[in-house]
Amino acid sequence: MQIKVLGPVEAKVNGRSVTPTAAKPRQILALLALHSGQVVSVPTLIEELWGDRPPRSARTTLQTYILQLRKLIGDALTTSGEGAAKEVLVTRYGGYLLDVPPEAVDVHEFERLSRAGQQAYDVEDYVSASRLLRQALEMWRGAAVVDVRPGMPLGIEIVRLEEARLGVLEARIDAELRMGKHKALLSELSVLTVQNPMNENLCAQYMISLFRAGRQWQALDAFKGLRNTLIEELGVEPSSRLQTLQHAILTSDPRLDSAETRQLQRLLA
Repeated sequence: MQIKVLGPVEAKVNGRSVTPTAAKPRQILALLALHSGQVVSVPTLIEELWGDRPPRSARTTLQTYILQLRKLIGDALTTSGEGAAKEVLVTRYGGYLLDVPPEAVDVHEFERLSRAGQQAYDVEDYVSASRLLRQALEMWRGAAVVDVRPGMPLGIEIVRLEEARLGVLEARIDAELRMGKHKALLSELSVLTVQNPMNENLCAQYMISLFRAGRQWQALDAFKGLRNTLIEELGVEPSSRLQTLQHAILTSDPRLDSAETRQLQRLLA
């Protein structure tokens, strides 16, 4: 069984789609997939489907949805005789467990590639870090579980995943900056800073890229735009880290021209 949740929810068994069309069974599948190999409790599933106002028939209705999922899986398994659906979607004391290997769910592959990329980054192997982190980001086909209206438990997972995605993106860009690819990053960063107007990390990366590309005034303008947004929206100034970067650009600090790690790390620490 292969399941994708980094985008629209998709599930296949032997190449045959077992993705439920109904909204609530799709919610259940997404939540179970995100916790594959772990028991998801009945109360958690009920909260996902109905929040704090479940109907009296909630447990019975949940069992019906589980049976619908098992039927979809079972119909696909029957063609190859690989076993019963109840061995894939397993009943455990107090809940249900989706018994599939980690590599069968795209989110776990994303996390594996992210860890490998971070490990490469930590030992200053920026070429490998860039490659692995790009592969991790390529697992995404849109916003996580974009075709599901999430309840509280799934909503928390979506926020976690989107934060992880942004962190991997920032790390990949940083690795490529340290490889001297500032010109190639300019277009991407110009879009990302508009999409994330209060993100200081992306703004810092954009400012460095602009400065290295000979656009000092644009780098300073990017800082000004972020500062205005932070003051208007939150009533706060940019962090001291970003103000240090602004001063370095104003004074054309030679450390900004170094694509290597240590000088830039000390400047922005």
